Amino acid sequence: MSRFHLIAPSGYCLNQQAALRGLQRLTEAGHQVENSAVIARRYQRFAGTEAERLADVNSLVDLKTPNTIVMPVRGGYGASRLLEDIDWQALAARQQHDPLLICGHSDFTAIQCGLLAQGNVITFSGPMLAANFGAEEMDPFTEQHFWLALRNAQFTVDWQGNGPECATEGTLWGGNLAMLMSLIGTPWMPAIDNGILVLEDINEHPFRVERMLLQLYNAGILARQNAIILGSFSGSTPNDYDAGYDLDAACTFLRSRLSVPLISGLDFGHEQRTVTLPLGANAVLKNDKNGSQLTLTGHPVLKS
Repeated sequence: MSRFHLIAPSGYCLNQQAALRGLQRLTEAGHQVENSAVIARRYQRFAGTEAERLADVNSLVDLKTPNTIVMPVRGGYGASRLLEDIDWQALAARQQHDPLLICGHSDFTAIQCGLLAQGNVITFSGPMLAANFGAEEMDPFTEQHFWLALRNAQFTVDWQGNGPECATEGTLWGGNLAMLMSLIGTPWMPAIDNGILVLEDINEHPFRVERMLLQLYNAGILARQNAIILGSFSGSTPNDYDAGYDLDAACTFLRSRLSVPLISGLDFGHEQRTVTLPLGANAVLKNDKNGSQLTLTGHPVLKS
């Protein structure tokens, strides 16, 4: 069984019942869960004061327990406030020996990108306590892929993707699209060339998704990648005004501008059904008539 250490660097968890259900689900499965006091912590809309939330992140430097999974309670907003005060170099040094397995998504993408940009620290983009482990029914696909990623030095994700045939490899990076956008021009935006950029978001209209992708394109970021993978974009349903314009239309438009393959359809993001991906790991991507395949290596794993 594993040890979980909870942090809450972003928004207050309004659905306390879900977080407590996640806590119960983990403990009943035999896992040890530490620092659960952060679940109820609140200041305004945040999961505690700036100092409390910052301490959640910086105190990971002193976390001596080996083989530990670090997991945020939830996303929301708040991580961006902490970026200039996080001790990136100390965290990077901490991760060089017996690394913590840090897993989260959504607003937490800002901290994950910062760790990759500042210290080349690999983290996992995957489930969090409240929304995933605290769901009324834990999605078996999500649970399976979470442990697949954290326990195996090499693993493969298969799906039926949409896009051109391709075979390429590079550093996997990305996460939440809106959070990535907020980091452009900052020291916390990873400067990765020849990478495989994976993106997802929630409650963004297709034109907003397109606009954010175009900003990455116009900033020269997309052209420097070997491939772009799109995950789930929950809540992106078009309206009557769109008159046939939807996320597929946005992808078609973007592909007309791109010289690198864009593959969509990966179960990755805010949906209950999601894969877990190591950001900063080496990735080999294949897409052909038989489907899409992403093989990951070079990431830290739990020691048996």
